Amino acid sequence: MNRLPALMFALVLGGACAHTPPAGDPETLRPAVEGFHKNLRWRNYRALSGFLVPEERQDFERKRRELHDERDLTVTDYEIEDVKLADDGKRATVHSRIQWMRLPSASEQTESVTSEFVFRDGVWLLEKQQSGPFAGELE
Repeated sequence: MNRLPALMFALVLGGACAHTPPAGDPETLRPAVEGFHKNLRWRNYRALSGFLVPEERQDFERKRRELHDERDLTVTDYEIEDVKLADDGKRATVHSRIQWMRLPSASEQTESVTSEFVFRDGVWLLEKQQSGPFAGELE
């Protein structure tokens, strides 16, 4: 009978762990961040939308078509400056510097961009982004 409380505690603890969503692995975050930026650089918007949370993909793709980004948006350079993983391992904040221009403007812009990635269903996805060529779209 003395084992019953210990057994119950172990079952409760084990059950709680089984229902806690897994944290994201920092090793899987890096390819997601780099993949997003590389696809942006090479105008691969279909692949780029795959890095977004599902609820943003359709609007993102529609906006690319409306703005003629395959023709008019050029990202000339990017640099990933800082990546911070939240303590719970389920969110990450990425700071990058992106140089870009969108026709008809011939002026290149350089902006510091803050991107927020979330770990969902075993993958890192972009949820929000401030500044850059998609300012106001992913909020």
